[in-house]
Amino acid sequence: MTADSEIYRKTGPDEAVDAALRADIRRLSTLLGQTLVRQEGQPLLDLVEEVRGLVRTDGAAAGAKLAGVDLATATQLARAFSTYFHLANITEQAHRARELGRERALHGGWLGRAAQLIKERGVSAEEIDAGARRLAIRPVFTAHPTEAARRSILSKLRSIADELNAEAAQTALYGPNPAESARTERRLAEIIDLLWQTDELRLTRPDPRDEARNAVYYLSDLAASAAPRVLADLSATLSDLGVETPPTSRPLTFGSWIGGDRDGNPFVTPAVTRDVLLMMHEYGIQAAEEAIEELISELSVSRRLRHVSIDLDSSLARDLDVLGNEVAPRFRRVNAEEKYRLKCRCILAKLGNTRRRLATGAPHKPGHDYVGGDDLITDLELMRASLARNTGMLPATGRLADVVRTVSAFGLHLATLDIREHAEAHHAVLAQFYERVGEVADYRSLDRASRTELLINELSGRRPLASVSTPLTDNNRKTFDVFTTIRDLQDRFGEEVVESYIISMTLGIDDVLAAAILAREAGLVDVGAGVARVGFVPLLESPAELDAGGELLDALLSVDAYRAIVRARDDVQEVMLGYSDSNKDAGITTSQWAIHRAQRALRDVAHKHGVRLRLFHGRGGSIGRGGGPTHEAILAQPNGTLDGAIKVTEQGEVISDKYTLPALARENLELTVAAVLQSALLNTAPRFSPEDLSRWNQVMDLVSDAAFRAYRKLVEDPDLPAYYWAATPTELLGALNIGSRPARRPDASAGLGGLRAIPWVFGWTQSRQIVPGWYGVGTGLAAAREAGLGDTLREMYTNWHFFRTFISNVEMTLTKTDLTIAERYVRTLVPENLQPIFEKIQHEYASSVDGLLHVTGESALLEAQPGLARTLAVRDSYLEPLHHLQAALLSQYRAAAAKGTPDEKLERALLTTINGIAAGLRNTG
Repeated sequence: MTADSEIYRKTGPDEAVDAALRADIRRLSTLLGQTLVRQEGQPLLDLVEEVRGLVRTDGAAAGAKLAGVDLATATQLARAFSTYFHLANITEQAHRARELGRERALHGGWLGRAAQLIKERGVSAEEIDAGARRLAIRPVFTAHPTEAARRSILSKLRSIADELNAEAAQTALYGPNPAESARTERRLAEIIDLLWQTDELRLTRPDPRDEARNAVYYLSDLAASAAPRVLADLSATLSDLGVETPPTSRPLTFGSWIGGDRDGNPFVTPAVTRDVLLMMHEYGIQAAEEAIEELISELSVSRRLRHVSIDLDSSLARDLDVLGNEVAPRFRRVNAEEKYRLKCRCILAKLGNTRRRLATGAPHKPGHDYVGGDDLITDLELMRASLARNTGMLPATGRLADVVRTVSAFGLHLATLDIREHAEAHHAVLAQFYERVGEVADYRSLDRASRTELLINELSGRRPLASVSTPLTDNNRKTFDVFTTIRDLQDRFGEEVVESYIISMTLGIDDVLAAAILAREAGLVDVGAGVARVGFVPLLESPAELDAGGELLDALLSVDAYRAIVRARDDVQEVMLGYSDSNKDAGITTSQWAIHRAQRALRDVAHKHGVRLRLFHGRGGSIGRGGGPTHEAILAQPNGTLDGAIKVTEQGEVISDKYTLPALARENLELTVAAVLQSALLNTAPRFSPEDLSRWNQVMDLVSDAAFRAYRKLVEDPDLPAYYWAATPTELLGALNIGSRPARRPDASAGLGGLRAIPWVFGWTQSRQIVPGWYGVGTGLAAAREAGLGDTLREMYTNWHFFRTFISNVEMTLTKTDLTIAERYVRTLVPENLQPIFEKIQHEYASSVDGLLHVTGESALLEAQPGLARTLAVRDSYLEPLHHLQAALLSQYRAAAAKGTPDEKLERALLTTINGIAAGLRNTG
């Protein structure tokens, strides 16, 4: 019995888990203290303890103490508190993983719970089978810069979690072992020492290739462990529901933007895209090789004891003939009667040949190497069929089926690469093309209606609009070359490596048609022949775009030539919904409501045109950028919008939080799959009466309109830009070197308009104001109550999943907001004439808390989640010193900059506080 489970038995589940977690955090804190003494001396530890004590008893005195420390000491203090948060975070993750294991053992996993609901609803096997066939879930890894911690830090934290888990498992099996505990203690101390000696700040900004390596780390881990288990669990769950699914189905795949997202990132070139895909294939092939090596170990079936199928025998003979000495004579001899092993040897040889072909750019030789994963799956399925027909059903449906499912999910490329570009970039290329053919005097001067008519006619025709010799500016050449690069990459790697082309800032159907015409010019689209090697994805980002989304899709699908493209893509139309920019433009209330309404409109239009809608949710990590619990977010979608196909972005600190530990990776994948399965089968019809939904819609319109006015009044205040830059450390985001994409849009003004959504949220979060996560909510709820709709708000909270999820997410950001800490930034950094802005923020915060508590019926935020509230309170006691340090250092930094004497050591100290606060809040932007 582990120490955890012993406490669990004595004190009950919640207290036990909490006590065990606190014990391990204290243990690592003690080890950190010992590290500080060993590495820097006793005075540093004494100062840390003094500051902690002052924070608990006298915040003003703590602030004064920290404002007076020298720069070197300030840096060491910031590092000490930052390291504490890293240790606390990984300990929480390790314990969460263990607790999830206990929950799974007692109550089953998310899929089991979804299956129970499906059974209770009496869904027929035919409906379940149809729903299972429609499953197409794709987490998409992006390089959006919100992960402040370096990989060197994260890998050491993973080692700490592994040590804690190994010790807990040992103790569970054999009881306490003092010698083993001493060994673990020694190893933990060693890792923490190395952690202290590791620079948490990046020396240089990563390029897209570096970002791709980070994603590949997680994707390879997922392919090795979590994904195969979830896919096997899904198969077993569906079997329990009376539905058998082939291992070759693809209910879960993975995507990436890294190396393909060109919007605002000049460092993503066609060459970078090629390099990233080559890297992903290197690791994907390696993962496949490891799986095949395991099969060689297991499939020792001898033909002397069991027959093999004629198909497998013939395939093996062809392989041996084509591959020749690439399958070593030794293997041909020792595995002569072990046909499955010999077939696996041939597969390994073909995988090696594929690696070499891709590295050298040599042409594909059928039977000698693979293009994509389909031919590999064909080889594996031959073995499966042979085993199944020759009394090997268990291995055929066991380990070998797991490998087929995994290869089906990851292919040889690990993740499908999305390409994204700004709409205006395509029009700039077309302007030069039309200038060449001489039909349009000034393409850029055309109004949208005229441009749309021109492009509809162009897409419907068959002429080439350009040639290889058409002169283009450098930027336009790079834009067009992306399309030819996609064609070349599909030829080289297989068509599954790129499937979607996303158009940012889609304002009209001409923006989509422009991209489709450039794809035609590059040989990716042939309307007459019914060929479309990529699909086109409008990205709806602003509230106005979201409100017009249904009309835009209707107009787009009414264009015969474009409808032919969709038909060639299996009648699937993907639309991406942008959470970040809509929030930045309109505030969280209007953003969330606009996205919800847009989904309904898009659903109805897709149904009208007989196409299948796949929504791509561009969610960030923070609530202000669409973050929050994934399971709840999926279940809160409008009925009928999610019939099994969904894409969701995963980015920054969300990736490390979800996927660093295998148990958590499995949990997060499973809850996503379970929620989509449940929604696809149970959320197909309205869950409320039309009358109720109509009433609630009207209330949400009222709440949204009032919230929008309040939010716009804040962001349109002419003093807000100066206040924001003064009250937050946003000017330092670029120096963190956490992403390759610039923080500001090209040609952006000095105000807030050109600031991207991530740094916008980052600044508010660091100063604990977190305006994007709640501002306007109080005014909106108050407007509803003033209209006599307070009881309706409570009714909505009780019965409407969308509204309950919205309120829950806002409650979390209100809890993380600390205006007492924020006031220190304001008083220290903001000129007095700008401080009335803070008074507005204080007023709206109080109104939002009051409105929220009225809706939930609670007397305090997170009253229903006391464990979480307690955890956040403990974190605040460690966060406060970092905030005091940051405000004081920021004042010194700006004073030095004003004198023209920037101080690199001062900047380093500030960046360390930023990292620490990000770790403490588990969020940057």
